[in-house]
Amino acid sequence: MPFTEEDKLLIKGLREFKHYGAQRLINEFPTKQWSLAGLKKLLKKIDTTGTIKRCSGSGRPRSVRTSVSIDAVNELVLSQEGQPQTHRTVRQIARQTAIHRSSVHRIIKRDLALKCLKKKRAHELTEANKAVRVTRAKQLLKKYPDHMVSFIWFTDEKLFTVAPPSNSQNDRVYVGQMTKKRDVDASRLLRTRPNFSQSVMVSVGISSLGCTRVHFLDPGTKINGAYYRDMVLKQMLLPDIRHVSGTEFFVFQQDSAPAHRAKETVALLTTETPDFIPPTLWPPNSPDLNPVDYCVWSVLQECVYRTKVDNVVDLKQRIVTEWAALDHSIIAAAIAQWRQRLYACVRAAGGHFEHCLQ
Repeated sequence: MPFTEEDKLLIKGLREFKHYGAQRLINEFPTKQWSLAGLKKLLKKIDTTGTIKRCSGSGRPRSVRTSVSIDAVNELVLSQEGQPQTHRTVRQIARQTAIHRSSVHRIIKRDLALKCLKKKRAHELTEANKAVRVTRAKQLLKKYPDHMVSFIWFTDEKLFTVAPPSNSQNDRVYVGQMTKKRDVDASRLLRTRPNFSQSVMVSVGISSLGCTRVHFLDPGTKINGAYYRDMVLKQMLLPDIRHVSGTEFFVFQQDSAPAHRAKETVALLTTETPDFIPPTLWPPNSPDLNPVDYCVWSVLQECVYRTKVDNVVDLKQRIVTEWAALDHSIIAAAIAQWRQRLYACVRAAGGHFEHCLQ
């Protein structure tokens, strides 16, 4: 049985101050299950070196993690530096260097002191986009101080499909060590998905004051300016927002989709809302600045797809149920980050900033 650090300290103390031998230690501590040979070896080390720590250079010499192997792994694992899309996985590095994957992992972690960061998808931003994002982020910070954020209603639309979003990165199936892949049933190894999955378009609004109901847009309808104004705004979002807000002041937010920035839409919101963030003020390509996009949709999606969805009717019912059960503290926390994200956008000169957030 190997010695723990506490065991080693105890043995060292009894050896130095009471001169206990190996047999005496076994007799004094019968429950420890120490071996006589192991104790003799440890006592000899204590007598010779005066320490219980592992001596430098002791143990089996390295056969794989040599300087040559470390240099080879270092060159491949950092191959994407300055050369996008040239990154190699641990499996690819192991094949190319003929080093076992576990040794490649140890070289990366222990010898090179590197850690792996996961890439995320994001909107592509041009230099023009970045410049506009900075300007408008500053304008939003100036126009809507902390005490005003609670009155802002953030809105967005999202397409939900009956087939769940697919992410096979961590989807694993364990079988016996002697089992060959060809002997495993295909249903265990394949995640099937229909080519054309049924879907529903959902529209919601959130604020620190409360939330709108979940609204389903008519299937097959083109979401143009007229439909957005007559159905989404007049019959869905604005009545709910007025009901939750009461007679209080509120600010309406929307992104810069074509139907949203139409002249008739802007004119409608000018007359029908106490205040709204116009397309000329909302930063372009900025789902990272809308709490519905950067938080709420992902939380709702995770809840909806916990189990397999049968059909569109089941999908709608789940969305309604999970939306009603969604803890409002999650929404409030997401909205509380809004100004912090605007500041982060400014610091990033309009570029991507989510990787810099704590």
